[in-house]
Amino acid sequence: MSQVTPEAKFFACSQSTALAKKIAESYGAKLGNVITSTYSDGEFQPSFEESVRGDRVFIIGSTFPNSDHLMEMLLMLDAAKRASARHITAVIPYYGWARQDRKDKPRVPIAAKLVAKMLETAGATRIITMDLHADQIQGFFEKPVDHLFASTIFLPHLQELGTENLTIASPDMGGSKRAYAYSKALNSEVVICYKQRVQANVISHMELIGDVKGRNVVLVDDMVDTAGTLTTAADLMIERGALSVRAICTHPVLSGDAYEKVERSKLLELIVTDTIPLKKESKKIKVLSCADLFAEVMTRVHTNRSISSKFLM
Repeated sequence: MSQVTPEAKFFACSQSTALAKKIAESYGAKLGNVITSTYSDGEFQPSFEESVRGDRVFIIGSTFPNSDHLMEMLLMLDAAKRASARHITAVIPYYGWARQDRKDKPRVPIAAKLVAKMLETAGATRIITMDLHADQIQGFFEKPVDHLFASTIFLPHLQELGTENLTIASPDMGGSKRAYAYSKALNSEVVICYKQRVQANVISHMELIGDVKGRNVVLVDDMVDTAGTLTTAADLMIERGALSVRAICTHPVLSGDAYEKVERSKLLELIVTDTIPLKKESKKIKVLSCADLFAEVMTRVHTNRSISSKFLM
């Protein structure tokens, strides 16, 4: 008797509904029906309004703060597990709390590890995510993790721009590996920024390692939060003789006055993906969708085919 392939069903957490719709459409499916009941004190309860028994369930939701977004993902995973779904894949385009991936001082948590354990306990049998803040986070899971790279989206876009005298830049030492991978793919030069912080999100000093005079620079990073690092780096590079400075960042966290910083800066443009919805429009911010990439990988996961061709870095 031949084994029947379980049906693939797609459900969205409320914070990622727009992206989930694009992913489902690219896949050739529709989003499943989820109703969320909310109590007067703010407690909420998601409910699948269709059977998922024996199916492969993809639950799509980025877990950026506030913590309700992570909690919603956990509740939906638990609901799918208790509804007897056969495979439960947590599709987390932006894996929140990832900056806490180690103990950088005494008596602090390793939140990225804690989140991994919570996702598995809630019922996730597989994780699909993109551009983790640290590659080591994959090792925090006991379940399979498909770690995608936004380079598969950004590199073709950069090649289409056809920019001459191109230099790839890392805004800090930690991103040097990513910058070198981009430079290899684009056959370009590399420079690195060295920064010192007085506290989280506050830069006290920045220096540039390398020459950008007469070059068109592209800063590469996994996320943009307050935009302080990117805008400081862009202004420094223009002062050092760069012809133009663009930035590409996978996850547009863009908290506080980040939008205003980007608008005031010497950045020509900031290119991001839609892992996190923008809070408002900006003439300097361009969004490239990651929906087709996730849909293709989810198709291959569901049909048990290799996804190695989707890893450029």
